[in-house]
Amino acid sequence: MMTINTNTMVSITEANQNFSKVARLVDEHGTAVILKNNVPRYLVIDFSKADKDVVASNEDVLSISQRLIEKNKESYEVLAK
Repeated sequence: MMTINTNTMVSITEANQNFSKVARLVDEHGTAVILKNNVPRYLVIDFSKADKDVVASNEDVLSISQRLIEKNKESYEVLAK
């Protein structure tokens, strides 16, 4: 199962306006998750690590997404504004 660090989540709007922030997150943490409609939608990963990492199945990602949405609902609502 893939672990997602909530500190590396960025809304698609913010990623669009400040892609250097996304790149910085990947440099610091190895990955960044871009949210679309408050749901993790895109995973940005350091290219050199792509062949070493195992990508979670869609079912695992959906399960993680649902758990994170419930856990961080208030934060996602603020990001959506």
